[in-house]
Amino acid sequence: MLLEGKNAVVYGAGGAVGAAVARAFAAEGARVSLPGRSLEPLEAVGAEIRGAGGRADVALVDAFDEGAVDAHLRRLVDDSGQLDISFNAVGLGYVIGQSLTRATSSDFVKSIEMAMRTHFVTAIAAGRQMAQTGSGTILTIVAASSRVTMPNQGTLGIVGAATEALCRQLAVDLGAHGVRVICMCSAGSPDAPGVDYAMNVSAEAAGMSRDAFEAEHASRSALKRLPRLAEVGAAAALMASDRASAVTATVANVTCGQIFT
Repeated sequence: MLLEGKNAVVYGAGGAVGAAVARAFAAEGARVSLPGRSLEPLEAVGAEIRGAGGRADVALVDAFDEGAVDAHLRRLVDDSGQLDISFNAVGLGYVIGQSLTRATSSDFVKSIEMAMRTHFVTAIAAGRQMAQTGSGTILTIVAASSRVTMPNQGTLGIVGAATEALCRQLAVDLGAHGVRVICMCSAGSPDAPGVDYAMNVSAEAAGMSRDAFEAEHASRSALKRLPRLAEVGAAAALMASDRASAVTATVANVTCGQIFT
């Protein structure tokens, strides 16, 4: 298995993408820790993983709180000996489904502040722990609009581009310590409730039916389809594994070819 013996933490595992990644990590042999602010959805994912023979623990942690995140990772390391993987899929309050010209300055700044806070807090805390042992992989995920400009995407692409820049800088700063940093980019999985909502909103803003908007969105990709949640999880497991040990400071393209990197 790709991740046998590794310890992973997945932020946002109560959501569709985070849950898919947590399941993929566990299926590949990793012990996964699922921290979050709402225990009920995390317990459901943890029970599913354990029911399939995997290992999963749940913890009440606010991914926006530096002290809470750092304390949780220190407990994890004290208990298991090492932190190998950190993945952040925390859902954020993007402005989407409208022109950026309709957003307020408060909306604009809040979107960026929320995303940068959780990605910075979790990545820095993980990086500090990983640097002590000389290895580890930090992963984030953004939407394809960080690379491909589309109408009515509001702040989604801007936040994604900022997240990519954060990952590149961290990769350089942590590389000498054996830590890899990768930003995954997805075109949006149609089997994810959050993406389904975003597509409905975007379709309405574009004056199109939901099905027509998804078809048009998929047609922009080389494979003429969109990535499923299981495919995103599988790609994350590969990037987190030693099979990708030379990969860092880059964007893992999980868009079915909607972007070219």
